[in-house]
Amino acid sequence: MKKINVFLVDDHQLFRNGLSLLMENEKNIIITGEAENGQQFLESITEEQPDVVLMDIEMPVMDGFQATEAACTRYPNLKVITLTMFGEESYYLKMIEAGAKGFLLKNSGIDEVIKAIKTVYNGGTYFSQEILYNVVKNIQEERKEAGPPIQLSSREREILELICKGFSNTEIASELNISKRTVEKHRSNILDKTATHNTASLVMYAVENKLIAL
Repeated sequence: MKKINVFLVDDHQLFRNGLSLLMENEKNIIITGEAENGQQFLESITEEQPDVVLMDIEMPVMDGFQATEAACTRYPNLKVITLTMFGEESYYLKMIEAGAKGFLLKNSGIDEVIKAIKTVYNGGTYFSQEILYNVVKNIQEERKEAGPPIQLSSREREILELICKGFSNTEIASELNISKRTVEKHRSNILDKTATHNTASLVMYAVENKLIAL
């Protein structure tokens, strides 16, 4: 099995060292590069791009948002997982729009980090449950007048739930015993109905509008 090449971008060397040490025993994942800010990261991947990037948000010189936006524009297949802390919720939508495919709390256990890397590498999205709960809590506290609820069919709701769990189109097709083409059609309809443009923003929309149960 091909090893997943991971690049770690964070301005705290102690954090980078600790995560790298924890990853040493993982057979299918290898840390192939590190950077302490977004500019250093962009300069490091000009010749060879990693499979997955773990990206901090607040960094000197160039922050995670700018680096993610620039990297995903240059390398559309790059998969970025945002490293975040509570209190940085204002960045979530910006990071999704920049191209991030997942969010991990910095205090996540190594098992969750590995699960997130593998999920995003295989084409899914990953959101720490604590992050989703925190998003919902903030929405409930600051919620504005909501528009009319969108209407999803029972099949679309099934597919949406699996999308939010990180399933790929192929995995959804197998789970529901339908064709991949049918899944793709339903996914396209769901994106149209929710006025979202990618899987990550769809997950956030589903959480905000209570379309899935956490």
